[in-house]
Formats: sequence, C-alpha cells, structure tokens
Amino acid sequence: MATYDVIVIGSGPGGYVCAIRCAQLGLKTACVEGRDTLGGTCLNIGCIPSKALLHATEQLHESQTNFSKMGLMGEAPSVDWEKMLAYKDDVVAQNTKGIEFLFKKNKIDWIKGWASIPAKGQVKVGDETHEAKSIVIASGSEPTALPGIEVDEERIVTSTGALALKKISQSLAVIGAGVIGLELGSVYARLGAKVTVLEYLDHITPGMDPEVQKQFQKILAKQGLTFVLGAAVQSVDTGGDTSTVSYKLRKNDSEQTLEAETVLVSTGRRPFTAGLGTEELGIAMTERGQIKVGNHWQTNVDGIYAIGDCIEGPMLAHKAEDEGMAVAEVLAGQHGHVNYEVIPSVIYTHPEVAMVGLTEEQLKKAGRDYKVGKFSFMGNGRAKANFAADGFVKILADKQTDRILGAHVIGPMAGDLIHEVCVAMEFGAAAEDLARTCHAHPTYSEAMREAALACGDGPIHA
Repeated sequence: MATYDVIVIGSGPGGYVCAIRCAQLGLKTACVEGRDTLGGTCLNIGCIPSKALLHATEQLHESQTNFSKMGLMGEAPSVDWEKMLAYKDDVVAQNTKGIEFLFKKNKIDWIKGWASIPAKGQVKVGDETHEAKSIVIASGSEPTALPGIEVDEERIVTSTGALALKKISQSLAVIGAGVIGLELGSVYARLGAKVTVLEYLDHITPGMDPEVQKQFQKILAKQGLTFVLGAAVQSVDTGGDTSTVSYKLRKNDSEQTLEAETVLVSTGRRPFTAGLGTEELGIAMTERGQIKVGNHWQTNVDGIYAIGDCIEGPMLAHKAEDEGMAVAEVLAGQHGHVNYEVIPSVIYTHPEVAMVGLTEEQLKKAGRDYKVGKFSFMGNGRAKANFAADGFVKILADKQTDRILGAHVIGPMAGDLIHEVCVAMEFGAAAEDLARTCHAHPTYSEAMREAALACGDGPIHA
C-alpha cells in the first residue's frame, strides 16, 4: 500500500494540472487514470483532435476560395482522409506524451486503472488500495444521452465517433447547436458534407450574446450549414441505408423527418462519477449529478475535494485547470483562488467566437447602467488583407465608472484576442485604459482598441 499527500483521480486538464502543481509545491502526488494515455477527454477525444481537423479543413477552404485571389494559382488539394486522421492522431500523441514527460519530470506516480474511494483517505485501483491525506476528484464528464437514441459511434455518433469516421459522410445531421456541434459541423461542411443542424431552442450557441448569435448563424449559413431551430428531436431510425431523424417543430407541433448518412448527437455533457463510490461515502451531490463543493473545492467528506466538469460551473478545460492549481495551493497551505467572473468561452469555428464576462441580456436583467462600444472587422486593415473581415468586437462597460463588464468577439483569432480583455478585467481596468494602450499596427488586436474607444468619444476607423 502506497501512501501519498495527494491522489488526483483523473488526468484531464483539471487533474493533470492539479497533480503537477501539487508536486511543484512539495506534495507527494499520484494521479489515477483509466485510459491508456493521459490528458482526459480534452487531449484524447475533444479539444485537441477537433482543433487539428478544424485547422486542416480551414487550410483546405483557404486553398479553394482565397488562394487564386492572391495570385496563388493551381488546383486546390484533394483530401486524403486517412492521412488527415493520422495527422490528427499524431497531434494527440504529441500532447499526451508531453503530459507523461511532465509527470516523470515532477516525480508524479501514474496509477493506471479506474479509481474508487472505499473510505476517507483511501483510493482503490484494481486490487490495490492507496492511502492519501487528500483526494481530488477530477473525473470529468461524458456526452449527454438523448432518450430513445442509441449511440453506436459509427452511424449515430458523439464527438468521439465524429473525430474518427471511417469515411467522410456525404450528409450529417447535427443535434444541438452548441460548441461541439458547430465546430464539427463546420469541419464536415468544408469536407463537402451536407450539414443540417437541429436545435431545440430558437437560437444557436445558448448563453452567447444575441447579436453575436445572429451574425454567427448568418456566417455559418453562408458556409453551407442549414439550421432548423425550435426542433425537438424524437428518435433516429438506422434501419435504412441512411439514418432518419424524426423531430417536431415546437412552434406548431408538426412532425418532420431528416435523412442523413451520419447523425452527431451534441446535446451537452454531464458529470462522470460512475464507480467512484460517492453515494456510499455520502458525498453531497446536486440535482444535476454534480459534486457539491465549498469555497475551497472541498466536499462534505473531510479530505476529499472536487474540481472541473464534475462540479458546478462551465464545462471548460481552462476552468478546470484554474481550479486544479487553486486546490493544489490550498492543500499546500496557500490561498488558492479562481475568479469565476473572468473565464472566457471560445468556439473555434472560422471565424472564431469568444466572450468573457456579462452579456447585454444579463446586464439588462440586473438593471445595470452600461454602455456599448462596437467595432467591425471591416474597419481593420489586417482583417481585410487576410479575407477575415466578417464579425465585430463588442465591449460592455459600466456607464458611470467605465469599468469593463464583458466583451464579445466574432472574428479572426477571437479566442486569442479575448484575453486582452480578460487581463484588463482581472485588474479592474476601464475601457479607457484599453483605449489608451498602444496596439501594434496592423494587427487584429486594433479592433479591440477601437471597440474600447467606441465606449468613449468614438472609434477612429469607423
């Protein structure tokens, strides 16, 4: 029986970051992982492989649509699907091996297998029981199932199957217009598939700024995605050569069907805590199956903590990472902290969509007095040169104090640009602070400055 200061259950972004930070702070640390590779859903079957396919297909799109405009003549490349998947797998392998190297470098023991917690201070993996002063549950999440729809990861797939189809589908039905559905939908649209997105709500990307939602949908429609909003999916029949999706339109209860070669179920994710023994231990849970935690991520059972997708909050890798570092600092006797007001969200389509802080809807609901600074990428020289002028930046600031309350970006490199506002918000900056900061020319980031200027006397280039 091995004894540790900390055992982390799960090696996803929350778990592996927590383990590394614990080790850096002098705690004897182990991490339990049941997969053959480290990195969890994100590195193995989520964030990283999807970004590889997004990048590859974006390059294909550029060659098909924009190369000739720049005098780059010749036929666009054909797609070798097996080679594209091999590239994706290589990117994943590089990242997972990188985590393995970091574990060895920081002297973290990787306990291979699936964990359960038979008692306080104990973690059982296989036939072995290990002791720890503290246990951190970072078990992540799994795709949410739809009643009556059986996923086989071949014809009816989650993101896992969609990242490894045997051949490129000629038609794809996407159930759910959230991040995963739109990212993978845009991948297959660029590869030539007819993509139809079925969304239960009357808008795409729940939780995003309504103005961004509308423009985003228009842009994706131009890229070939068809949207059916207000669609309540009832069932999927795989009896024929293609699958038949049956759904009802909520506005009139009319019954509709859609034929597709592949059906992607992307209706969200739920905490994965099966087999841990949380119920037997008496660990308090929410109605949605999340582990309840206090201000320092501790559960109601002494010595057991939880972070990431298995607790409340947005299911984002970077949120889990922040919590992982904070918990490690708490366990080392320091003061770990996560600012939940400044956690960005990004959709890695083309163009990207990013947000941080509050939306206009939230500000109106709260009765806040705010002002809006907007700037279109049409006024950005770099964006026009790069055929990336679709979209805009919107900054929301308090009307009296000018303090930045949120930002919403749809446009080139939005996922990187948003962090300028994240840093500003972390330090309580005003829109004027951002507006008075010199930005290099020509860069996409100038659009951020222009939007900040629009919160005051007005932008220069609009």
